[in-house]
Amino acid sequence: MDKKWWHHLTAYQIYTRSFCDSNGDGIGDFQGIISKLDYLQELGVGAIWISPFNDSPNYDNGYDISDYYAILKDFGTTEDLEELVKECEKRDIIVMMDLVLNHSSNEHPWFLEAAKDRDGKYHDYYIWEEGTEDQPPQGEGAFFGGNVWEWTPQIQEYYYHTFSIQQPDLNWKNEDMRKDLYAMIRYWMEKGIRGFRLDAIDNIVKNGHGGNDQQSEKIHTYLQEMNKYSFGLQDNLLTVGETGGTTLEMAKVYSDPERKELDMVFQFELMGIDGVRSGNWDPKSYTLHDLKKLMEKWQVGLEQKGWNSLFLGNHDYPRALSRFGNDTPEYRTVSGKMLATMIFGMKGTPYIYQGDEIGMTNVIYTESSRYQDIESVNFRKEKQELGWSEEKILSYLLRNSRDNARTPMQWNTQAHAGFTTGTPWMEANENYKEINVEDSRKDPASLFYYYKKLIALRKEHDVLIYGNFRLLEEEHPQVFAYERSLDGRKVVVVCNFGETPAQMNATQDLTDGKVLIHNYEGESVGKEIWTLKPYEAWMIEI
Repeated sequence: MDKKWWHHLTAYQIYTRSFCDSNGDGIGDFQGIISKLDYLQELGVGAIWISPFNDSPNYDNGYDISDYYAILKDFGTTEDLEELVKECEKRDIIVMMDLVLNHSSNEHPWFLEAAKDRDGKYHDYYIWEEGTEDQPPQGEGAFFGGNVWEWTPQIQEYYYHTFSIQQPDLNWKNEDMRKDLYAMIRYWMEKGIRGFRLDAIDNIVKNGHGGNDQQSEKIHTYLQEMNKYSFGLQDNLLTVGETGGTTLEMAKVYSDPERKELDMVFQFELMGIDGVRSGNWDPKSYTLHDLKKLMEKWQVGLEQKGWNSLFLGNHDYPRALSRFGNDTPEYRTVSGKMLATMIFGMKGTPYIYQGDEIGMTNVIYTESSRYQDIESVNFRKEKQELGWSEEKILSYLLRNSRDNARTPMQWNTQAHAGFTTGTPWMEANENYKEINVEDSRKDPASLFYYYKKLIALRKEHDVLIYGNFRLLEEEHPQVFAYERSLDGRKVVVVCNFGETPAQMNATQDLTDGKVLIHNYEGESVGKEIWTLKPYEAWMIEI
């Protein structure tokens, strides 16, 4: 495999609105990010992925763009962004921009014109179907509730929207529309943006039956064209596509360097393993064996061609620690370290979501009306109309809501977790006095310093970047163990996913190996039997 400049880096996702507010208006901004760059440099990240910062009416917190060339005023100015890019460059950090190319806002000038005149230039920039007001075209359910078709009385047609009614889908069949998008990408490249995350990019082709064709070969055609006229014009860019519906075979194609499409993709098999935010939000049971086989599938499947992105959560999912670990005070730190060990030992590019490095957890609201995210608001309304009790609605939101990941970053024990001097757009999680950056940096045994060490290990050890993956003892109900090997070097990772001690027959003697990282003090993993404490994790080179 050809080595790339970005293979050793770790990326950090910033949800700007909730990261750091510099001016007291209660909303995070670019100057707030700039003020925390030394913190991110200390952590060791090589890229920051910033959630959408283009102008937007914010029905979906920036994923509904009304002007692709303008900066949302809440976040700052173009000059602020340019300063951010320069300050990142000083620290060997690249800025990754979130591109929303499947849809725009219904307040975008293109759509405003499209909804006025069937014969105008911009009408074909979107997807329209005939129908009557009481009889929409055939269609599936939209992600944020309701039908994918929305009636437009002015021109007596329906427009298509994968997500909310405020987010009409763009018509990728229209060549002029595509050229306009490529020109916009080049504009941001000229501003110094060196990375792009392509939101919902596998939804851009429709199946003709009111749904998206996420398996269409046409997606690859469009991506190759986009690469040719934008990303491919520079050799120092990093691209990742959000492809929630991709298969392993398609991911190989997306991230095959020879095809010149994307550098890697976000696939969501792990994100759907327990039913969180998938289907009807009902809980789905799974075993550790299921998780191990899923991880093995993607690790082995992309070993020879393609590249993985490694993540346990982002702005669209509940907190990883609350979901896959144990967020009780007793086990929060040690289980957070175990999860980090598991993911950082694998092949691919790790992505940290803001706050994961200090162990931030899901928020616990006692009233469903406190949830703000458009998806949660629509869910609550629909279930109330169906007669669900407040208790049942709240139980689903506690587990599934995207608001869990969007509470303000917890910087210190001051008011609003040090996020703002004003009134925050969303209240901080009440546990900020126990979980915050300031206290984490004072504690050498904190999760923060554990992440810092893992990031450094990946820069130092090629076996963690390019080594082959082999799952060990796949049937063990509580222990997830695997090895990475490259040119005679081997690293073994052993993780106990349970809150009780566990034992596993040793596949090899690790007692003489070099311990790269361990989330408990002292002792040995064992020679013939690997004995593990609750949530214990080892990474050992042999």
